[in-house]
Amino acid sequence: MASIQQMTGMRGVYLVAAELSRLGFIASPTSRSAIGADILVTDQSCKNAFSIQVKTNRKKAGFWLVGKKAKELVSESHVYSLVNLRPDLDPEIPDYYIVPSKVVAEKLVHDKNRRSEWYSVFVKDVATYKDAWSILGGS
Repeated sequence: MASIQQMTGMRGVYLVAAELSRLGFIASPTSRSAIGADILVTDQSCKNAFSIQVKTNRKKAGFWLVGKKAKELVSESHVYSLVNLRPDLDPEIPDYYIVPSKVVAEKLVHDKNRRSEWYSVFVKDVATYKDAWSILGGS
């Protein structure tokens, strides 16, 4: 049986893919075992192609856990879609932040204590990328 975290992650991937399709892009979710790319996307003329890593929070939060590899997975064609589901506000309309991987790597915060280690990106550091679908080019 899938965990709540797995279900939240899958929901985020399919919400982003659906939004990309609504915007006129061709979007294809990858195998769940693909490292770094949850969705492969291109415009309809196949001139702009991107890989998208989706990180989803079950409720509106001030940060996303992105993992240590976010520091290394940087390219012009790799972006993050950081998603906050909003069950308390409007469960049908998530918050989307479309952030270049370079920005995620630059804004990555590493926090470590005796038992745990986290790599996060905070909303305040990527706020200008809210609904920045234009990063992917035109459809």
